[in-house]
Amino acid sequence: MTSKVKWTAVVITCPRKEWSLILQRELEFRQTKGYIDKDVFLLAVEDPKQDVGSGGATINALLTVAEYISAQRGFTVLTTDILKDACILILHNGRGYAYDSCGRPFTSLPVKMCGLDHEGIVSMVDLTVKLITETIGVHSGAGVWVSSLDMILSLPYNEAVPWEKCDVCAITVPSSPTYCRQHGVYKLDSQGFVEDILFQETLENMEKCERKDGTVAMVCGMVYFSPQVSETLLSFFTKPPLDACTYFGLDSGEPTIKLSLFFDVMLPMCSGVNAREFRSGARSGSYGKDVAVSDIKTMRAARTILWEDLHKFKIKACMLEEGTCVFPRTIQEHKRNILERSMETCFPEGQLIWNNITHSHIKNQANVDPSSVIINSLLHENVSVGTKCVISHSHIQGDVIVAKDSVITGLVTGPEFSSRVEFGEAMIIQCFNIYLPFLGRSMYVMTTHGRFDNIQSPMWKSTSSFCNDPWMFMMNRTGIIKEDLWGQDCETDDQTIETALLFPVFHAIERVGLTEILWLQGVIQDSDDKHILRRWKSSWRLSLRDIQKLIDFEKEFNARRELFYTVGEFDLKRALLNQENKGFRAFYNSAVVEGYTQHVLGVLDEVCEMSLDELQAGTAARTLANIADVLGCMAGPKGGLRSGPAANKDWAVAFDLLEKHNIHHGIDQLKHERGQWLDRPDKLIRAARHYEGAAQILIRHAVMTAKQHVTLTDAQPTGLGHWVLAECPARIDISGGWSDTPPITYEHGGAVTMAALLVNGKRPIGAKSRRIKEPKLVLVLHGSTEAKEVVCTELSDLSDYYQPHSPGALLKAAFVCAELVDLTSDKSLTDQLTARYGGGFELHSWTNLPQGSGLGTSSILAGAVMASLLKTAGKSCDLHSLVHMVLYLEQLLTTGGGWQDQVGGLMGGVRLGVSEAGLPLKVDAHDLDLGPEVVQAFNDRLVLIYTGKTRLARNLLQDVVRNWYARNPQIVETEDRLVSQAHDCAKFFQQGDLEKVGQCMDQYWTLKKRMAPGCEPEFVSRLMSAVRSNALGMSMAGAGGGGFMYVLARDQEARTNIKNIIDSMESMDGVCVYEACLDTEGMVVTVIEEDGPSEPISEGDEDMSTYYNQPETLLDDDHAPSLPGDVDMVSLVANLSAGLAQGMGTEEGGTQKSGTDGEELKGEGSKDAEIKGEGVEKKGEDVGTEDVVGGPSTAGCGDMGSVNISNKTSIGSGDNNDASQTVAPTGSGESEKVPTCQTSSAEESAT
Repeated sequence: MTSKVKWTAVVITCPRKEWSLILQRELEFRQTKGYIDKDVFLLAVEDPKQDVGSGGATINALLTVAEYISAQRGFTVLTTDILKDACILILHNGRGYAYDSCGRPFTSLPVKMCGLDHEGIVSMVDLTVKLITETIGVHSGAGVWVSSLDMILSLPYNEAVPWEKCDVCAITVPSSPTYCRQHGVYKLDSQGFVEDILFQETLENMEKCERKDGTVAMVCGMVYFSPQVSETLLSFFTKPPLDACTYFGLDSGEPTIKLSLFFDVMLPMCSGVNAREFRSGARSGSYGKDVAVSDIKTMRAARTILWEDLHKFKIKACMLEEGTCVFPRTIQEHKRNILERSMETCFPEGQLIWNNITHSHIKNQANVDPSSVIINSLLHENVSVGTKCVISHSHIQGDVIVAKDSVITGLVTGPEFSSRVEFGEAMIIQCFNIYLPFLGRSMYVMTTHGRFDNIQSPMWKSTSSFCNDPWMFMMNRTGIIKEDLWGQDCETDDQTIETALLFPVFHAIERVGLTEILWLQGVIQDSDDKHILRRWKSSWRLSLRDIQKLIDFEKEFNARRELFYTVGEFDLKRALLNQENKGFRAFYNSAVVEGYTQHVLGVLDEVCEMSLDELQAGTAARTLANIADVLGCMAGPKGGLRSGPAANKDWAVAFDLLEKHNIHHGIDQLKHERGQWLDRPDKLIRAARHYEGAAQILIRHAVMTAKQHVTLTDAQPTGLGHWVLAECPARIDISGGWSDTPPITYEHGGAVTMAALLVNGKRPIGAKSRRIKEPKLVLVLHGSTEAKEVVCTELSDLSDYYQPHSPGALLKAAFVCAELVDLTSDKSLTDQLTARYGGGFELHSWTNLPQGSGLGTSSILAGAVMASLLKTAGKSCDLHSLVHMVLYLEQLLTTGGGWQDQVGGLMGGVRLGVSEAGLPLKVDAHDLDLGPEVVQAFNDRLVLIYTGKTRLARNLLQDVVRNWYARNPQIVETEDRLVSQAHDCAKFFQQGDLEKVGQCMDQYWTLKKRMAPGCEPEFVSRLMSAVRSNALGMSMAGAGGGGFMYVLARDQEARTNIKNIIDSMESMDGVCVYEACLDTEGMVVTVIEEDGPSEPISEGDEDMSTYYNQPETLLDDDHAPSLPGDVDMVSLVANLSAGLAQGMGTEEGGTQKSGTDGEELKGEGSKDAEIKGEGVEKKGEDVGTEDVVGGPSTAGCGDMGSVNISNKTSIGSGDNNDASQTVAPTGSGESEKVPTCQTSSAEESAT
């Protein structure tokens, strides 16, 4: 049921004055946590005096709340007009309850509310309000609902409430006459109106009210009054003597009168009751008769008014045929309510989570029987719990056994017993905080009795017992006598457990408590000198009845709350240290509301300090992010947005310590600085941003553990002036993306199915490097309009490598990552380069894809840069190492990033990348080894569309990581599905089932949108809708929000249709289709030998295209390289051929790129490699066949075995429209030609 009552006000009555402020606070806590709507007015109203009765309490509460609502609506006097559209709920707190120290309404249940921003203990009052709000009262409209909190009413969620518009509606359920005798029965006429209300009548009279099935309509304590009737009830505060039951009468000095809601207020509205009978008071219930006898004249006058004003109304019974109602009076009923979850069926699935262990931390769950219920409790390692027990609000430590069928509430034990403590079977142990006015302080007292004891049964009865044994047995065992318990003056019928002075509160010189409880139970025996008995007799003792009157309700609620946060802190620590997928944002929100944030922050600081090891950097990072969450919760909506800068100089010391892996002192410094930022919401948000910044540092440290999976071997550096060209395809993520993103990838585990793409027939991402004579670093970044040159001659020129937006940051970081330069050395950059390499390096990078493309450009470019640079420097590694090296490089660069981009762009083909949860981070890539027919079918259907918009992945990434660290349940579930779907998609690829692959794409896009809401802007939705009918599936590449979109068309005709649709779309500036197909080879590394000294690059003096003499550099037409006029290409090739003839750069044999990572394949070497240049073709020996490179030095990266990957040395013609790609030689040593993507007729003509 989606509709619910929109309450104007919810009121709870308080029989005792001191309860009102406490209950007001409890109501407000519940409203803040979402149990009650935020715009509802809440009020705790104390009864004018004790014993005004349920009717008097109702009239007084209605008067009080009506005044508040009148004032709230701008009236200066009370007006009944506010009742015409108001929905008011009055809850009667009722009489005391022996089995819960906070009363029956606040009996805790083993259930949690779902979908709320806060977390807390759920009590009976919460479910009662929820039941009326969402089920019973939804059709009632304006009016006043009155409900007792002494009863437990349940109704199956799917049962319709037979509501009819009426003056007064009495909610009733079918029950047996025997049970209803003590609670009341409605006598109904044939139309369902109430004729009479019977209470404590003979069974014979009760049976006259029976229905055909033998049941009667039970008085449930829940009634609705229409606005007209409510106005009449409100008017009574102006009509003496009825005003005496309100605070008006109290303030006027009138003696209080006592009215029953059912036998004084509702009875005159019953059609079968006459005026004389009602006015006499004969039908006023047991306590009504007593009042009538004491003041007959006053009560008759009151009843006369009640009759005259109310008799014109009728009461309609609303029979809930499948409902049940119980008024728990015994411990058995109390225990049954909790164990059997009497209200579990009242609400739809998903709104509540019932669990036998709720809000509890149990260190050894194997010691707790699954049939038992544990609520808001902390049980230490050696605590055992038997079958069908109920333990609530207890902190039990030591070697303790709770025997079967027991109930324990509020027990707090320390490790005071060196030996085992075993409570007896079927025992009730209740502990209370009581306030002693004569001492001016609260005391903690323990009580006990047996589950089969009737605490109100006189001792003299044969069935009477204590701790499940006859009284005489207990007295003989302990030495206690009757006079010790009841004194000399207590009447025999009043000698009960409830009145017995059994329970010691304090002793003059010794501690009392658990020992006495165990002794009373018979678990431990007294010593020969009767030490326990003597201490018990000399203690100040109280009875259960005394204790109930002295309960310190504020301390009881606070004790439960403090235990709730203690339990939460234990859970928090365990979840973080064990990397459990459990979120705590709702817990943090509640801590803010209830004032426990400093406790929570202290626990998080402690967890940080426990995570000092390198492999625990992920734990420390998650903990810092959780501290940021707490600070954000403290700021609330007034603090601003969570995303923002995090480089305030006040936090620099802490950040520097963390960067240097000094986590312990870094955490201390963060904590110290945090203390200066807690006084305003905006400062709290800024502090949260800096904690997220600190977490990012430790995430980088965690990802850097990937360096352990990098293995380098030494090789021969290339000759001076020899270019090493590395070219890479782009990649699209087809399933599983986001699961490769740190910290998700090492906390959850990731899997991504991805494909490498040629774009417009080219590999669009590349880098090239060469050694130069001058001991300096020349870095050239080729942009969309011009190249930018950065020259580094000093170590200080490299010091900004970790600032992503500084010129040449990636290229600088590559030198640091490869350990070609040591920034901490005393030697200058010139001396280092001269000593190690006899000169410097020149390094270029480029990409021919739009910024923010989503095709993995930055990570793939990092791989190309590392491959080229390290090969130039004489280092060798396999692609597995290179993937991990890129991870390490991006952490140095502080850009972060996952691993899917480099796996797809470096390795080629269609692959499934996998990382297991845990550190050090390791990525394995599996080649799906598609057959040529599957490759061709995929190419025939693939459409790559540029949306014309730049994606904003950074903001999306921040939100995803923040939600992951909060362990948003939806995010955790989505990550599970992403990983499993990636494996499914890989399987469908191998089966050649492209229809299923398309379905995976669609499902993947749905999951992406769940991970990062906002990644599908309106223009993307329009694009997707336009091509949907022609597609098997589609998704945005990368994080979404802009960049490229890829579509798997139904067939080639559909592919053509999609292109035509895109071309015809209006108002879609910048949208265009790129040609794309699978690149089955991946990165290609080519060594180009060139005579002559290296020349400095100067944008002003020289065309940048001089250094792009390969056909695959893929610059756009406006910036495509061309050889300057003074270069004689024929002479250049002749000189090169001469060098080759002398054996320059030759090796014994080439090696071939392994089809599977980690496996070395040896080839024969190319004996007849083609060398092309300006139409001249030469054949000679194999030229410069070497190993692909990447990664830092061997000393810094471990010593895993490397895999050599063959690459071809060649010089291209510079023709960017070359219709084929030169790739690594095959095992036979022959060059392969891989066809480029199909082009349109216009493109073919241009070619």
